[in-house]
Amino acid sequence: MNEQKKGRTGVLVVMLVAAVAGALMQTSLGTALPTLMKAFDIDLATAQQATTWFLLVNGMMVPLSAYLATRIKTRTLHLVAYVLLFAGILTSMWTPEKADAWWLFLTGRILAAMAVGIMLPLSQIVVLNMYGKNERGAAMGMLGLVIGMSPAIGPTLTGWILDKNHSILGWTLSDSWRSMFVIPLVIVVIAIALTPFLMKNVVPNKKIALDIPSVLLSTVGFGLFLWGFRNVATYGWGDFGSVVAPIVIGALILFAFVCRQLKLPVPFLDVKVFAKKNFTIPTIGLLLTMMAMFGVEMMLPTYLQNVRGMSPLNSGLTLMWGALFMGFLSPVAGALYNKVGIKKLAFVGFSMLALGTLPYLFLTAETPTVLILVLYAVRMAGIALTMMPLTTAAMAALPDDKNADGTAANNTLRQVSASIVVAILTSIVQNIVNTNRPSHSLKVTDPLKYADKVLDASLDGFRVAFLIFLVIALLGIILTFWIQGQKEENEC
Repeated sequence: MNEQKKGRTGVLVVMLVAAVAGALMQTSLGTALPTLMKAFDIDLATAQQATTWFLLVNGMMVPLSAYLATRIKTRTLHLVAYVLLFAGILTSMWTPEKADAWWLFLTGRILAAMAVGIMLPLSQIVVLNMYGKNERGAAMGMLGLVIGMSPAIGPTLTGWILDKNHSILGWTLSDSWRSMFVIPLVIVVIAIALTPFLMKNVVPNKKIALDIPSVLLSTVGFGLFLWGFRNVATYGWGDFGSVVAPIVIGALILFAFVCRQLKLPVPFLDVKVFAKKNFTIPTIGLLLTMMAMFGVEMMLPTYLQNVRGMSPLNSGLTLMWGALFMGFLSPVAGALYNKVGIKKLAFVGFSMLALGTLPYLFLTAETPTVLILVLYAVRMAGIALTMMPLTTAAMAALPDDKNADGTAANNTLRQVSASIVVAILTSIVQNIVNTNRPSHSLKVTDPLKYADKVLDASLDGFRVAFLIFLVIALLGIILTFWIQGQKEENEC
């Protein structure tokens, strides 16, 4: 028994190390967006593709994770994912600084997203297979710690790198945006080196045929659906060819995908897991949590740098404490889940999310930085109390042999929801700024008035975005009552 526990500790360590690299790739670009816009001479909507394409491809890969985890040995699959992440980081890191090379930067992001789309769901599947139901809360809390710390480490680390050159043991880390990829690159190399020695083949494998039509339907369906939302920021909601058609066609293809899964004797992705309300309802709550987290991680750095004029470093430091608070609370939330249950944790978490969001509706260019810091900390504490406990509660509703399917379905919807909210928020802010932007002639005749009007237009966009976040938090509070009512109904 001691050998088994020792072995699973090594497996968890490798996954946590790799998860740090994957999480940094997912969260570190928010602070760097203004820098990337200048370096590549692109606008916000184009720069935001680095995030939306990452989330899009991540969401497309996750359904495949259940099949891969069942079909390929755990050690081999982890190693492939880590090497793919290494290749993606290098590709983005060495992209030439010119607008027509932006596609190469995005290619690296896509490769990294493919890797993370395998890594994080696989890590959850491995944890669910290694630990009993009474131990899963704490183990999932450790994964939550990594996910929770990355919004603190990623933006702050990026800001620190972009602030000035740094000398470390005689080696200079330049203030170039390329340097923000160095640390994730080193971490993933460490994970690759540790995998042959510490990683175990944990998930039982069986030979199952890959249903090619299902793969095509899910890939094309999710791809078109999310691509349509990604295009909203550039073309607006009224563009049929680039927005409406991809979303509608993607939704129809996904409907066909679901119908096929219901008919297959061995489905590619078992959508029947959603027939269990105790799985579906916490999953919906998790989607709301992800929307609230990813959306603010995109909005606040842009507000702090473009409206407040903060440096990337100060922008990252402003958000650091809230994200550290989330990282600290994630393992605590995992322990509390086993003691008080999901209902109380979710209600308190979503309530804190709402209270921390409400004052953001009144943002100005002079809002005290300390207030932004405290409110962000309150929001991130609320996310910590909901994210991993909701994930654990959803998975606890399924039998062990459905862990892979449940994890894949859960993570797919998480990535889809995050991608959609980022696309929608980008489009809203961009459209409000474009609509309210003063005429160029005013810039010549009265530059100060022109700057004030541009600032007002940006603030209007940010306020509307935070109104959406408040609605998301309120929906989460309502959902907690539904969870409670559903449980009471089951007990009756």
